[in-house]
Amino acid sequence: MARPDHTRALHAALLAAARGLPVFPLSRSKLPAVRSPHRDEPRPAALCRGACGRPGHGVHDASTDPARIRALFAVAPWATGYGVACGRAPHHLVGVDLDVKHGADGVAALRALAAEHGFTVPETFTVLTPSGGRHLWFTAPGPVPNSAGRLARGVDIRGEGGYVVGPGSRTLAGRYVPAPGPSGTALAPAPAALLRLAAPPAPPAEPQPRHAAGPRHPAEKRAAALVRFVLDSQEGERNGRLFWAACRAYDAGIGDTLAPALVTAAVHAGLSEREAAATVASAGRLRTAPHP
Repeated sequence: MARPDHTRALHAALLAAARGLPVFPLSRSKLPAVRSPHRDEPRPAALCRGACGRPGHGVHDASTDPARIRALFAVAPWATGYGVACGRAPHHLVGVDLDVKHGADGVAALRALAAEHGFTVPETFTVLTPSGGRHLWFTAPGPVPNSAGRLARGVDIRGEGGYVVGPGSRTLAGRYVPAPGPSGTALAPAPAALLRLAAPPAPPAEPQPRHAAGPRHPAEKRAAALVRFVLDSQEGERNGRLFWAACRAYDAGIGDTLAPALVTAAVHAGLSEREAAATVASAGRLRTAPHP
């Protein structure tokens, strides 16, 4: 017989999936509930993102397919919650995690950040956390990288490769519930200024060799810096950094020329060639699309 918390979490996850949000089951610890099929295998196999076809790859299991979601919950009857994958098309969900514990006040910090940079935080779907904090859910035009406390103390960004705990979940700390208010279930676009703040920091300029034969062309230096920026990516930020670098390349008019080098750099950083190529193509469509 199914447990009530498990049934409620599955029902809430299916509702979220119906809105186009990919979901997967979580345990009471807020970690993925389905155990990795590679937990006893060598490290290279443990880096699988689901290519093996078996469940147990955390956020990479996230789906909007009701049959797939039911199957994931079926193999994890202990699941009492669900995660919503961020950064996935079509919404490219961005979760702004406002923490209010350990002396932090993320709500006030975001308000101060908005005042300092001249933007308004719109009404959007909001989830109240058991600790008294809140998660603001926004849409974005493309992937946004994860960050913890980089924007301000108590303000974390859940982006590409990350996830937020969905409302209707029960964890060891308590329940996650939708915040009452006029926002309802609507997802507002993230303010452009907030997305700029959440973007990876600009890569440092490549130093000029002391005995170089002559100065390098600025476009050549810029291209080298963007490729290095992608090569230096760490797990959890690779796609976001690649997308940002590709956007900057297209803005500078060198996107099509630099695209193969960016894809190669991303593959060296740990992305699959298919994923890297798709991200660069997405950046190209975004930056070269005609503006009304």
